[in-house]
Amino acid sequence: MTRYTFCVVAALCFLAAACRAQAPDAETQVAHAVLPAPDTLRADATVLGYADDGTLTTLREGTNDLICLADQPGDDRFHAACYHASLEPYMQRGRELRAQGQGGQESIQTRHAEAEAGTLAMPDEPAVVYNVSYDLERFDPATAQVTLYAIYIPNATTATTGLPDEPGPPGTPWLMRAGTPSAHIMVIPPPSGNDEN
Repeated sequence: MTRYTFCVVAALCFLAAACRAQAPDAETQVAHAVLPAPDTLRADATVLGYADDGTLTTLREGTNDLICLADQPGDDRFHAACYHASLEPYMQRGRELRAQGQGGQESIQTRHAEAEAGTLAMPDEPAVVYNVSYDLERFDPATAQVTLYAIYIPNATTATTGLPDEPGPPGTPWLMRAGTPSAHIMVIPPPSGNDEN
C-alpha cells in the first residue's frame, strides 16, 4: 500500500467514525430519549440531548418533574434514561466526573463523599430512574422496552426496607448500594422473549 493510499484509507475511516458519532437530529433524540418514561409522562418531560459538537444541551423544556437523557452517540450501545428531577444534581455530577476521566466506581465514591459532606444534594424522597439499554444493532424504537427500574432512597438498608441486598430472579426487587447516599431499589424486568439486551 502506498503512502497516498494509506492516507486516503485513514481519512475515510476517520470520516466514517465521525459520521457514526454524530448526534441524530433533535426530533429523533427527543423521541428516543423519552422511550424509558411511562406513556403518560413522556410529552411533558424535559429532554437533554447532544448538539452537533457533542455538548449536552436541553432539547426540550418540560413541565413535569421528569428529565430524559438521550443516547450519547459514538459507542456500540443505545442507552436512554429518564429520572426524577430531584436526581439531577447527582446525575449532572456524574457527567462532570466522567468528563474529568473518572468512571464507574471512582465516580460513585466521589459522589458519595460529596453527598455525605453535604456538598451534593440528594433526594429527600424516593426518586425513580427508568433505563432503556440495548446493543445498538438490536435497538428498535418500535419495540424497545424498559430494561431497568431504579428507585433511589438515599441511605436505605435491608433493615429499613425489608429488601435483600443481592439480586434475585428477574423481575424481583433488591437493594443496590445499601446504606450509601445512592442506595436504590433495583428491578430488572424478565427478558421479553423477543430481544436479548
